Amino acid sequence: MARALILVEGASNMLGYVQVAQRLGLSPIILAAEPAQYDYLAAESEAIRVDTDNLDALIRECSRLGETYNIAGITGALEEFYATVGKLCRHFDLPGPNPTSIERCCDKFFQRQLLAEAGVAVPVYRLARNATDIQSSAAEIGLPVILKPASGSGSCGVRLCRNVDELTEHTTYLLGGKHIWRSSPRILVEEFAQGPQYSVYTMGNEIIGISASEFGPVPHFVFHKNIFPAPLSDDEHKRFTDVSLSCLQALGLGWGPAHIEFRWTKRGPVVIEVNPRLPGVPSPRLIQLAYGVDLVTEHIKLVIGDEWDLCRRHSHVAAVRILIPDRDGVLDSIDGDRAAAIPGVAEVKLYVEPKTPIVRKGDYRDTIGHVIAASASPAETEAILQRAVDLIDWSITPF
Repeated sequence: MARALILVEGASNMLGYVQVAQRLGLSPIILAAEPAQYDYLAAESEAIRVDTDNLDALIRECSRLGETYNIAGITGALEEFYATVGKLCRHFDLPGPNPTSIERCCDKFFQRQLLAEAGVAVPVYRLARNATDIQSSAAEIGLPVILKPASGSGSCGVRLCRNVDELTEHTTYLLGGKHIWRSSPRILVEEFAQGPQYSVYTMGNEIIGISASEFGPVPHFVFHKNIFPAPLSDDEHKRFTDVSLSCLQALGLGWGPAHIEFRWTKRGPVVIEVNPRLPGVPSPRLIQLAYGVDLVTEHIKLVIGDEWDLCRRHSHVAAVRILIPDRDGVLDSIDGDRAAAIPGVAEVKLYVEPKTPIVRKGDYRDTIGHVIAASASPAETEAILQRAVDLIDWSITPF
């Protein structure tokens, strides 16, 4: 009987999961509400339509597949389905995350409470359910503040509000029907923790590494640049490590991958968010180039109960530049061939085709591609990356 890896919905690294599963001798099977979105994987995997919001329907489908396959493991990479993955693993007695811990962590308000109770530094925050709550919370904390949904990912609905007009505008956006809520609106109003951005990547209770990041222009928070490993002193590295392990313990995340976002402020590292899942593209690729550790492979090994290995094979510097348009309009052309030919460029990926309408939303959906470079030193990697980005041509005709 063939061994299968069940993938509940997909994310930006779905192709990687499918390819690694095949390399490990597994048959990848995707369970999705809209299987057509995975047509590009048709030759490499099977996609089955199922209501992925319905746990009983998923159990029935996995039970049916178990008549044909030996189900070696069940996983996924989308945050909103990761607790469901944990419940499926519990039902079928397979390795997986603790669903209760995942649910608590995905509720950003509850996450904040648990971290604060454990003595972990977090921004000052309040929970709001309506415009009056938002206004009073912002007045208590003091402008500028960040407004964001208490659940969700990819910076959707997240905005820095620097004055009363911006606060009113984003409140109207979140509560006026433009933002899609999976349940009743719950909004975090929180202090804007200012300082450099860092991310710590973990698997189980092991620290894989730390990256330094930059965002595109405020008031939005769209990642623009990431370098791995971050240039840190030994003391800074230890402080990030200690706080990260405290986060995992406070949130019950001792199994599987996670990544923790920080700002280094006047009071040291402040936790912005703990994400209880594998990071999306291109972070796993950066880690592979920097250390020779393939996070997708090691995660799947963990999922199917095999021995996993985070041992570093080498030590390089890898960095990515995310391509973000500066205007709305129609993408006339985009070409990354010259950039890809530069020595030291590891990857050039363009997410959009010419003639695509560009309508910026202020979140991860604004990105139109990325360039990754790697070398033996930070200065060399940065020089390669800048040269490559300068060679990518694109033009946008405004609407």
